[in-house]
Amino acid sequence: MNICMVGTGYVGLVTGACLADLGMNVICVDKDEAKIEALGRGVIPIYEPGLEELVARNERKGRLRFTTDLKAGIESALVIFIAVGTPPRPDGSPDLTFVREVAEAVAEHMNDYKVVVTKSTVPTGTGKMITDIIRGKNGRFEFSIVSNPEFLREGSAVNDFLHPDRIVIGCSDTRAIEIMKEVYKPLFLRETPFVITDVASAELIKYASNGFLAVKISFINEIAQLCELMGANVQAVATGMGLDPRIGPRFLRPGPGFGGSCFPKDTSAAADIARNLGTTFELIEATIRVNARTKARMLDKIKGAAGPLPGKTAAVLGLSFKPETDDIRESPALAVVEDLLEAGVRVRAFDPAAMENAKAIFPQLHYAKDAYDCAAGADFVVLATEWNEFRALDLEELARAVRSRTMIDLRNVYDPDELRAAGWSYTGVGRS
Repeated sequence: MNICMVGTGYVGLVTGACLADLGMNVICVDKDEAKIEALGRGVIPIYEPGLEELVARNERKGRLRFTTDLKAGIESALVIFIAVGTPPRPDGSPDLTFVREVAEAVAEHMNDYKVVVTKSTVPTGTGKMITDIIRGKNGRFEFSIVSNPEFLREGSAVNDFLHPDRIVIGCSDTRAIEIMKEVYKPLFLRETPFVITDVASAELIKYASNGFLAVKISFINEIAQLCELMGANVQAVATGMGLDPRIGPRFLRPGPGFGGSCFPKDTSAAADIARNLGTTFELIEATIRVNARTKARMLDKIKGAAGPLPGKTAAVLGLSFKPETDDIRESPALAVVEDLLEAGVRVRAFDPAAMENAKAIFPQLHYAKDAYDCAAGADFVVLATEWNEFRALDLEELARAVRSRTMIDLRNVYDPDELRAAGWSYTGVGRS
């Protein structure tokens, strides 16, 4: 089956490469000529484990191609995936400019029946908007609209696509549903659950899922603050909660707040959807406020551990919003860096993948070659992102590098007793 993937960002590139690996003939289209030229040479613009090998393998087999020619991509494909960006506007609503542009291009260039699939995260009503655009500009050919939200986690996206929890297909057209089942047939044969519903419900499933996970993160961060005030241990509380099968243990890890390309954007969009419908999504609104307060609270923790900050040097380990990605969008680690700089602190930083991206925002930082170089001459260490290589640092080597054995562990990676036994002053999140 011929597929056109419009957009080679995170979602489009991973989805296109994985569909090619499932046996589809995929042409990925992007208007960024430099990106397409680089992809043609095998240069992957994002850090995602396993993606480079996947792209290379399917390019060699002739199932995956990259082009700037949107017309050719649309004309050659039966299924057209829209995987373009939907960045937030200042009011939190998603900007659908790129989605509209693709819809207009489909209307202009479609030469036969097409299945138009929204893979981008879009608010309820977008499917109708695309229908109206195509129908208003092209009445010659039939088409179907499908909502097929993605649930990829950065750092494990390839595995998430090939071994998903579920496939959501939002469509009212039987013909298109059968085509989408054929696209995902290899996953269906692995007994992946398929959720077949209407377009509007499918569009809302993504926001509902990410919103609920954001609520869980903010809830445990609020519990962590209570634990600090009353001398309790948030990890014991989270374990006790998570053993209840109605709650589960996932996303009950306290830290400096949520970030990345999805949760901040999608919670804001969910709140905007509710406002547009004349109501208020109270729980999501509160979650957004809690997350902002959680990020801001990290500086108070650092002050409490390190004392007066002006003139001191911090070693910040981790800049990406989570491990196994170079994505720094809305990263809590960068919020910590910004607060430290505003407090008059010099910042040394190290991240295994995200330093080049961070340099564009904070060129004034000293970017180190590893964790020990980062700690050299620092007054305290802030562990901001839980990369695996930070989980078993040589504490004695680290101690020789720093001026003071002060660790502020914003991800609760280390055992407090172990650190204190090694002569460190240790501060975690939600630990008395």
